[in-house]
Amino acid sequence: MNLSSSPHLQGNASVGRTMAMVLLALIPVITVSVWLFGSAVLMQLTVAGVTGLAAEAAVMFLRGRPVMLALCDGSALVTALLLALCLPPTAPFWVAVIAVLFAIVVVKHLYGGLGYNLFNPAMAGYLVVLIAFPAQLTLWPAVDLSARSAQVLDTSAVAQPDAVTMATPLDAMRGVRLQGQPVASALVAPALFGLFDNGVTAWLALGWAAGGLMLLAVGVIRWRIPLSLLVAVGLFAAVSHWLDPLNHAGWLVHLFSGGVMAAAFFIATDPVSAATTPRGQLIYGAGIGLLIYLIRGWGGYPDGVAFAVLLFNIAAPLIDYFTVPKAYGQ
Repeated sequence: MNLSSSPHLQGNASVGRTMAMVLLALIPVITVSVWLFGSAVLMQLTVAGVTGLAAEAAVMFLRGRPVMLALCDGSALVTALLLALCLPPTAPFWVAVIAVLFAIVVVKHLYGGLGYNLFNPAMAGYLVVLIAFPAQLTLWPAVDLSARSAQVLDTSAVAQPDAVTMATPLDAMRGVRLQGQPVASALVAPALFGLFDNGVTAWLALGWAAGGLMLLAVGVIRWRIPLSLLVAVGLFAAVSHWLDPLNHAGWLVHLFSGGVMAAAFFIATDPVSAATTPRGQLIYGAGIGLLIYLIRGWGGYPDGVAFAVLLFNIAAPLIDYFTVPKAYGQ
């Protein structure tokens, strides 16, 4: 007679299947990135992917764990590709290598491996290179949307005024804010569909959103964290813009600039480092959205996605503790 422990009813969900769906959901934003920035994106993805798989294999070998099992679950590859998509396509290859190594070796395996990491590995790796190499993370390609071609800024732009290397409305808004000028003067980039104040970042946001909606449709992620995060960012941006339109951009600018869409669907929804209770997920997503907006408006960085996600990774266990649903009958 064969004996086994509960649960006896099992679904068809697995780590490998989940990661495969996430990889498929990344296709829209990868396609948009390649269309905007060219083959440099593919090179960045290749370097990050190879580094992630090599680091995963090396650590699992040193720990005496099955190497092929870890490589086939796809978690290391997902982390590496998410990181690569957050980095400028023209950043030196060693920036992606350092970020991925820190994410896999330190953030993931130092805490015990898959399922035990306190922080989101991709955001932790991104934050390390953002703080250590800020110059390399500000040189984004300049894109001519009308010609659908990318023109990479010359590296000599580092020594020129910041306005030359500004890549997104968030960078531009921070630049004019530091100069004491109205934020509205920074929103001069070409519009997309007549709605968004920067066509390039809006296209990327739409790519992230398309992949995120796919994950929602197949049930890989739930709606609570994405919805609460987007509503929080949009609501606070709309109220601030209504109170002071000259010094605060509208909600469309904030939702379709920077990493908000990526955070809402791919980063904040990480099942290991996020809150797990229904009410906790709403609080968790809304808290990240609020913190993103506060950092953007009054912090030292133009985008606060990585900081907001990591800070609420710390708070997730406490949020779950106070939002555990009552048992039936109590």
